[in-house]
Amino acid sequence: MVTPLPPKPPARPEKVSLRRYVKLFRADLLSAQPAKLYRAWMAEFRTPFFRSYLVNQPELVKTVLRERPEDFPKSERVSEGLRPLLGRSVFVTNGETWKRQRRIIDPAFEGGRLKDTFPAMRAAAEACVARLSARTGAELEIEEETSHVAADVIFRTLFSIPIEHELASAVFHEFRAYQRTQPVVNLAAFVPLPRWMPRFFRRETKLAARRIRDLITRLTAERAAEIAAGSAPDDLATKIMTTPDPVTGETFATAEMVDQVAIFFLAGHETSASALAWSLYLMALYPDWQARVAEEASALEEEAGFAVMSRLRISRDVFRETLRLYPPVPMMVREAACPERFRDRAVARGSQVVLSPWHLHRHERIWERPDAFDPARFATENGRACLRDAYIPFSAGPRVCTGAGFAMVEGPLILSMILREFRVLPVAERVPVPVAHLTVRSKAGIWLRLERRNAA
Repeated sequence: MVTPLPPKPPARPEKVSLRRYVKLFRADLLSAQPAKLYRAWMAEFRTPFFRSYLVNQPELVKTVLRERPEDFPKSERVSEGLRPLLGRSVFVTNGETWKRQRRIIDPAFEGGRLKDTFPAMRAAAEACVARLSARTGAELEIEEETSHVAADVIFRTLFSIPIEHELASAVFHEFRAYQRTQPVVNLAAFVPLPRWMPRFFRRETKLAARRIRDLITRLTAERAAEIAAGSAPDDLATKIMTTPDPVTGETFATAEMVDQVAIFFLAGHETSASALAWSLYLMALYPDWQARVAEEASALEEEAGFAVMSRLRISRDVFRETLRLYPPVPMMVREAACPERFRDRAVARGSQVVLSPWHLHRHERIWERPDAFDPARFATENGRACLRDAYIPFSAGPRVCTGAGFAMVEGPLILSMILREFRVLPVAERVPVPVAHLTVRSKAGIWLRLERRNAA
């Protein structure tokens, strides 16, 4: 029997007009790219307004992300569409503003804080299993469920409230409405606009963003009052809101904290939901690996605390391989702050430098069997080398995602708890097609069937 390959979107023709590219880009970031990017070390894309260079060569990726990050700040052009929601959050800032924000945020996600958040993560996972218990035997769209549990994790760890809380539920539903407005697709992503010129956001994008920020402002104001009264729980929100910048001594003002909560939810919820949904689909597609994860998950019954994570090695490797094949953030865009020369090619100041985890993780000249699902690859010489040099699901260097460690606990834990209770099976006539807007999702959802594991 031939082992199936995980779904991969089709590539566009080699040459298309700018008009055609914009149309493809609006539909899907992934299939808007040519197949040559899976082999190229570097590729140039020209428009009448700017030039963009996608770099896959590990040495160049290292230069941009690790060695000289200040020479390649985040491109404001791509984040233009997200500004109504994210304001001046750590996701979109550069320079000294970004450094100050990271000095305040990073301590909340360091060391022992992961252990402190574990009970909240486990409670969200248990609530997810309980919800799924009512869905066994029927076909279900699993992305909806993973979005629910990922949002629940965010609210429990950040504000110590479950998603059933009135404000949490309202934020969750508004975020789903916001995603449907395709906020990344904005004129400024293609045409450089002066700062004074108004940005023409879609009306529904602006309205959804305003509603979300109003709800987050209420949550943040309530927490500020609890902190002032000495009754605030010791969770991530309290930690971030009470941590002063060690350089200036300042803490986040309310408006800036709202910006940060918005990106915590957008980044932490969207990326975790995407990765978890794809990992469950891959388990349905590869039942042998599913059985191994389920067997390993029996450790969860014996050990309820954080120490159990060291025993979930197979689940970790499955989740890691899922992040390789379906990196939630498929492309990251930086801007050359000064003239550069990459691979004997002049890169002008202001050019866009695109780093694509999607193409880097599937690069035919780097990875062995790049399109195959094989969690065991990370124990091989090639896998270890690639993990070090060509694996960036959370970015790398100073701007590595502050929640990377958080995600690598949350994902394997929830995956293990679901597969301990249920067997997941694919729906043959509904093969998911990966597409990317904010994150890598399926064009028509990811459909699975759940069976009770102990029902056989």
